[in-house]
Amino acid sequence: MENPFTHDYFMKKALQEAEVAFEQGEVPVGAVIVVADKIIARTHNLTELLNDVTAHAEMQAITAGANFLGGKYLKDCTLYVTLEPCQMCAGALYWSQISKIVFGARDENRGFIKMGTKLHPKTEVIQGVLEQQCSELMLRFFASKRK
Repeated sequence: MENPFTHDYFMKKALQEAEVAFEQGEVPVGAVIVVADKIIARTHNLTELLNDVTAHAEMQAITAGANFLGGKYLKDCTLYVTLEPCQMCAGALYWSQISKIVFGARDENRGFIKMGTKLHPKTEVIQGVLEQQCSELMLRFFASKRK
């Protein structure tokens, strides 16, 4: 039997978190951290609610994942996030030593790739998973803000 726990499956879970952020007036970025096909952290941007510029979905997920595991390193974990991490989040992901980052939409202006931010040498990156859905949610959010 085929494993149902695919990159698409977990990105859909991250998209559900992004939708929650959207409904709360937050930039709609969602994230989940997975280890051995089990979600150990699920969150979304909380910068408006917490009045904290560092409360990105990835930062919240790193903290929740580390708390779940009882240690600061996220080895053997995968982060699924709807938007390419910024350089702040990429730096935190570097220090967490996360094994894999899977993201949906590129952030052509502020993403870690554009900014040249390095990840941990052992971190694998997969991009473009459900990219269209992730991009459309961001576009819909910012279009609603311009009205």
